[in-house]
Amino acid sequence: MPPAGSHRVFGTRMERLRTSHNYGFVLLMIIGSFIFAAVAPDADWSASTLLLIECATLIIALWSAGLATTDSTFSFALIALSAASAVALIVLGGSTATGLVALLSAALTIAIGAAIVVGVVDQGEVNAQAVTGAVCIYVLLGFFFIYIYGAIAALGHGPLFAQGTDGTRSIRLYFSYVTLATVGYGDYTLAGNLGRTLAVLEALVGQLYLVTILALLVSRMRPRRRPDNDGAEAPSSSGR
Repeated sequence: MPPAGSHRVFGTRMERLRTSHNYGFVLLMIIGSFIFAAVAPDADWSASTLLLIECATLIIALWSAGLATTDSTFSFALIALSAASAVALIVLGGSTATGLVALLSAALTIAIGAAIVVGVVDQGEVNAQAVTGAVCIYVLLGFFFIYIYGAIAALGHGPLFAQGTDGTRSIRLYFSYVTLATVGYGDYTLAGNLGRTLAVLEALVGQLYLVTILALLVSRMRPRRRPDNDGAEAPSSSGR
């Protein structure tokens, strides 16, 4: 096992388990991102801020899964890449820079989900940690499509929505989660074959995720048992 405080990245499963933490921190960061995306104006500075928040969330997700320390070279490289991209967007502006930053944010979102999946699988059991991680991934699915829709709006030709507008980020957030939850109010619909295909994909992924993965985890969650004073096993209140 590497010494405490070493700047390691990844490692064996046992090393990751010994250095893993609660996914509640990751969920709080994701909720913060959701609130910011919903209320912040649709401007270059807010897109840059969201990118930095996604970077911080990824670093915390890696730390929570025991995959990397917060002061590792990998973490510093992520910060440098995100900061450089955020500054470039503010300085240069334009649809191309906006689209590229949206795609980078989508890539960071995927990486956050991957880190959570590794940590959940490492648990080796269905517990509160696994369920919290699964909830994080569900919310991240909506964020991934927000960024993809934003990239299409910035880099594509013609309006994103059939209503003749690209919409603001808050509108794309609204559309993404309404689609993910398969509510389908119909006040906004995507234009073009690519947009419609992505909307169908998001709806399918969201519905299948809820009725399979998340439902399965919740149904199989059992409290861990520990020996009582007489040597018999008793339920434990531990989340892990």
